[in-house]
Amino acid sequence: MSISSDNLEQYTNLVASQAAGATQALVAASGQQKIDWLHATADALLARQEEILSANEKDIAKAPEYGLTEAMIDRLRLNDTRLQSIAAAVREIALLPEPVGEVIDSSVRPNGLLVSRVRVPLGVVFFIYESRPNVTIDAAALCVKSGNAVILRGGKEALHSNLAFHKILADCLTQTGLPEHAVQMVETTDRAAVGMFLKMNDKINVTIPRGGKSLIERVANEATMPVIKHFDGNCHVYIHRDADLNMAREILINSKCQRPGVCNAAESMLIDAAIASEQLPGLLQALKENGVEVRGCEQTCQIDSSVTAATKADYGEEYLGLKISAKVVADVDEAIKHINRYGSQHTDAIVTNDLNAALRFTREVDSSAVVVNASTRFNDGGEFGLGAEIGISTDKLHARGPCGLKELTSYKYVVQGTGQVR
Repeated sequence: MSISSDNLEQYTNLVASQAAGATQALVAASGQQKIDWLHATADALLARQEEILSANEKDIAKAPEYGLTEAMIDRLRLNDTRLQSIAAAVREIALLPEPVGEVIDSSVRPNGLLVSRVRVPLGVVFFIYESRPNVTIDAAALCVKSGNAVILRGGKEALHSNLAFHKILADCLTQTGLPEHAVQMVETTDRAAVGMFLKMNDKINVTIPRGGKSLIERVANEATMPVIKHFDGNCHVYIHRDADLNMAREILINSKCQRPGVCNAAESMLIDAAIASEQLPGLLQALKENGVEVRGCEQTCQIDSSVTAATKADYGEEYLGLKISAKVVADVDEAIKHINRYGSQHTDAIVTNDLNAALRFTREVDSSAVVVNASTRFNDGGEFGLGAEIGISTDKLHARGPCGLKELTSYKYVVQGTGQVR
């Protein structure tokens, strides 16, 4: 239907109703049907490259109107290599075990009842995102594989690319006998549509926002259904007094510099006072050689006068660029307290050869992922063996950390008896 401000409510209701209707057919679909759809989609992504790249060029041409930087335009751009990578990711999801119907656990009661917990889909997912076009394919693949219908609302800067991807997804759904409306793309960039969807808790079971803090705050404030989310990625690398310093340097630089604009990049460095005078100068120099601006505590500034003095705001900042805060701490106790105060419960790492320090850190740091002697950049669905992720959650209920297939499911109890009555 043609979409205008006059019929926007009618349009959003139609999309949500169609998604809710599709969930019934998805529940009845076999695992093989979903696998067939994923492989058909991967094949079509490669066979219909010309169609996809033509749409992507329209987005690239309009990018300057939206004020996109060169880095943002590069993330938006599709080419043969990137399409092959997207198709390969879809095939990886196809190879993952079928989550729907998995028996999580079971027990036989004294009266003979067999009580099982069985994995089931969440239902309808409203996924709103500001990211690269490949996220459209990842999200659709994960949702349908886990038995969920999904409503996709991408950013305006990728609208043509996303619509081209959606056409392929929908064609392959029909081809493999799955409901066409299992995957729908919101075809308007009107922000009012988002608010309408967020009120539809009678049709939409969960909302997942993926993007900037302002987007996620809006969704969290307006949603009338559960939201899986994280706000910030203020991740720490803590260098303990018993750390291997060569390892620490490599982990710090990789965590901060490999991709500084992502949520699992390090934004803060902590180091024990016992080794700060000797080891901090080399670490600071390595950061500077990689173009990183350091905002440091008083002791850090005393060790290196070229460091900018940090404020309390710096310790809680998600820079998403080549900046990092640095603080000298007395010991593991102070490091844990600092992280739990200023961190975002996303990803925090310790570098140490002291088993007790590592155990305390993993037990007491309250984050969705705690890492020992490795980069914060590993908090990622693909790296954790999930195939892909629809987002990372710092919530504590239902899902935490990278959200893959299992995080897109819930469970129900199935009880089997032989005539028992109570």
